[in-house]
Amino acid sequence: MNDQGNIPTAAAQQLAEMGLEGFPPYLMNRIMGRYNAAVRQEMAVQGLTTPQMRSLAVLSVIDGILIRELAVYTVVPQSTLSRALDPLARDGLIRRVTDAEDSRATRVFLTDTGRAAYNRLWPHLTRANEAMFAGISDTEKRALIGTLKTMLRNIRKHDF
Repeated sequence: MNDQGNIPTAAAQQLAEMGLEGFPPYLMNRIMGRYNAAVRQEMAVQGLTTPQMRSLAVLSVIDGILIRELAVYTVVPQSTLSRALDPLARDGLIRRVTDAEDSRATRVFLTDTGRAAYNRLWPHLTRANEAMFAGISDTEKRALIGTLKTMLRNIRKHDF
């Protein structure tokens, strides 16, 4: 507390004062690190990397997306994503199609083989997600998701 009895804002506090456990970016990184570790073994069994798994997940919801948009949704730099998509295309999990409106842009589509691979992975993703929310009520979960959506709107650079 400061002299006026108010709790200092995060901007006024130093990390040492709030501690790592009081710094949301640290907590979010730890949570995602553990989530990724929880699904990494199954990804390896299927021969997938994290960018590839994220791509299949996004394409299962938004098929035919532009690569530049897929990079935003997967949180993977576009150059890294393009290299990660090469084996998926080679193995027939995705197909790339030149955009009808912009010949410089490429759209990515999930194939039936890719959807089957994603469907094999989905139960593992679900279990890891459920483990994160163990002991958390549906009300708390909805509140957290609402807060995270607001935070994303506050910092995002794109309309999606």
